[in-house]
Amino acid sequence: MPAWPERDGRHLLVSSAQMAALEEQLFASGLPVEALMEKAALAVTRRLLEQHGEQLARHGALVLVGPGHNGGDGLVIARELHLAGVATAIWSPFENHKPLTAAHLRHAIWLGIPRLQRPPAANGPELWIDALLGIGQRRAPDAALEALLEERQQRRPGALVAVDVPTGLCADTGRPTGRVSARASTTYAIGLVKTGLVQDAALAAVGALEWIDLGLPGTLLETLPPSTVLGLGERDLVDRLRAPLDPAASKYQRGRLLVVAGSEAYPGAASLVLAGATSSGCGSVRAALPAGLASSLWQQHPHVVVSQTLACHPHGSLRLDPLLDLDPQRLDVLLIGPGIGPLAPPASQGNPEEADGWQRLLAWTGLLVLDADGLNRLAGPVAQGLGLSAGVWLQQRLGPTWITPHPGEFARLFPELAHQSHDAATAPDAAAAAARSSGACVLLKGARSVVAAPDGRRWQLLEAAPNSARAGLGDVLAGHAAGLGAMAMAGTGDADASWLAAAALAHAQAGLQLSAAGVGASSPMAVAQQLANLC
Repeated sequence: MPAWPERDGRHLLVSSAQMAALEEQLFASGLPVEALMEKAALAVTRRLLEQHGEQLARHGALVLVGPGHNGGDGLVIARELHLAGVATAIWSPFENHKPLTAAHLRHAIWLGIPRLQRPPAANGPELWIDALLGIGQRRAPDAALEALLEERQQRRPGALVAVDVPTGLCADTGRPTGRVSARASTTYAIGLVKTGLVQDAALAAVGALEWIDLGLPGTLLETLPPSTVLGLGERDLVDRLRAPLDPAASKYQRGRLLVVAGSEAYPGAASLVLAGATSSGCGSVRAALPAGLASSLWQQHPHVVVSQTLACHPHGSLRLDPLLDLDPQRLDVLLIGPGIGPLAPPASQGNPEEADGWQRLLAWTGLLVLDADGLNRLAGPVAQGLGLSAGVWLQQRLGPTWITPHPGEFARLFPELAHQSHDAATAPDAAAAAARSSGACVLLKGARSVVAAPDGRRWQLLEAAPNSARAGLGDVLAGHAAGLGAMAMAGTGDADASWLAAAALAHAQAGLQLSAAGVGASSPMAVAQQLANLC
């Protein structure tokens, strides 16, 4: 199937080493370093004047200048702001600078731009433009600089922007290189977005993330490996993947999904996951539910067929034995997990009946989607009952599998990767390692969720609504993803990870669109309805 989205400057997320290597190729081709610096800094200056023009006109700018080419970018910005009539000063706490940066510093002083000889007052009204250390940061800034940046945030929150990367933040991991990092209201990522800037750990420091397009040639970008992470944002909703279904397709030819969800302990999950499944446009949605839920399902979801009623354990969790009829001629996708609850002792020591059912699932060739306690059961009692790890079970599946864990569930499934999953800075690498070792497509949920395919391809959300993070939203996502997967299977016979990435994108964008109406607007049911509007 065609690659989605395009591997262009808007989507590729790179490490600092990859960015440096791309720049070296440009310079080796004959492009002067000075030309690239001018192009980048002029583009940032335009955005500063567009976004902060009023503040700059009233209070001016202070450019914090480092010794390298990030500092050179800052000096070109200072020059252009000065020439545009903005009261601009520069401060550089370094004695030595790279030759090109030193030349720009001499020119700035010649133009009459003041250079502060002492650290600036942290409570100054001017806009601080952080061009101190750039993408090569590995060590912590010195203690005095950390203290200044920390005080600036305390005294003037929101009055600092960063050129490429905030000072004190690792561009690869998104973690602080020392005790604190600068806190930017906006970070202007030059050329390509650096992977660390979109990791959960970096979001507070990065603020709003803006991509500064340098028009990097496609032949240069083609040198990046296929595993380079692709960032997904609002614009990608327009051309997101849609199943190529026959216009005359019947409901059964538009995807056939069976949902196993809900329990006496968690009755609401079934309704949420079915709302998510319905929002996808899937033609046939069936459910296997606890008897108490099945009898009233028609009131909320009259179009959903109850295939089977299931008993619950004494503690309220759903029993998955006997396993449902999984006729590959009548079903494209099976979703197990939302709200089914965990197994309790003695069942948690290994449930032979349930283990037998999971054993039979290995031979089923349709798409299996596992979420929530479906994952927890597989990682614990099911694996114990079968005498193998969750990862090995996933490897042995004859059909495609999608898993949608949050970091805690991920750690239980893949304990050898637990240290990575709990550190959101390495979420793309952790998800990729899990997908590669298990053969499953992995959606590792977080503030910026990651999707990884077994062949190494990766996607990461560039934006999401913080106020959408609430109980039940994952149930909607699981249902929507499973429904989209069913339509993909019906239309193409394919369960490629890109369909899972498309579901994650639509889910995040639905939450963002609702959040504009207020914190309370993005309830799980509202997100499901918004997903239906988008699809």
